[in-house]
Amino acid sequence: MNELLIAMLGGWEIAGIVVVVLVLFGAKKVPELMGGLGKGIKEFKKASREVQDEIQQAIEQEPPSRPVSRPPSQTTQPRKTPPATRSEAEDSDTSDPLVSKIN
Repeated sequence: MNELLIAMLGGWEIAGIVVVVLVLFGAKKVPELMGGLGKGIKEFKKASREVQDEIQQAIEQEPPSRPVSRPPSQTTQPRKTPPATRSEAEDSDTSDPLVSKIN
């Protein structure tokens, strides 16, 4: 990609960019800026390489074994108790005045 960008820029365009950078930052700051830019690119490449290596290792690892499932007849499910009938609820809650008013 860098080659494509440089190929599209002619000699005068590159010289113009260099002049603008020198005017904006001065001759003393340019080496520091380029050094910082180089370190940043180096760190970015290192981080991207590490991510690619982690992805490759994850792909190469065997997938975790799936748990053995039992047939539905052998699974244990909690039993549901049937709801109480209205007459049973009335018999057990008659001592509470609020419940007796609702019923």
